[in-house]
Amino acid sequence: MATEQPSEELKILILATLSGGYAGADSVGQLHADYATNTYILPVECPALFPKEFYLRTFKKGIDGIIIMYSGTDCPYKGGAERTAEIINETYPLMKERGMDTRRLRLVAICTVCTQPFLKEVTQMNNVLQEIGPVRQELSVSQD
Repeated sequence: MATEQPSEELKILILATLSGGYAGADSVGQLHADYATNTYILPVECPALFPKEFYLRTFKKGIDGIIIMYSGTDCPYKGGAERTAEIINETYPLMKERGMDTRRLRLVAICTVCTQPFLKEVTQMNNVLQEIGPVRQELSVSQD
């Protein structure tokens, strides 16, 4: 459900694990809770499947913020949580090299019934994006 939308259409991609974040998003939907319409939720098995280049390409294609909502150490895939954290930590320096604010990428643990944390993360990302602006501004400056 959606209510207020940021003044400029800043896009947020949420990679939500089936074992945590996606179920949390579903719980938010069942509550008919309102959150910004600029979110795109992609259900995934395990975010460790996505290499760091995926995040860089996603920003380059115009997604302004990415939230990885996973089940943390409850991940059903052995080593999945740890590998996901490694990938994200390796992505931050690459973002800095390209002039991107690292706050655009967040890794958060969201459980199956975590409605308030889900809503809080979406709101926080929107607040950050309103402060730092669209990713295309950072990318155009770094290419000059």
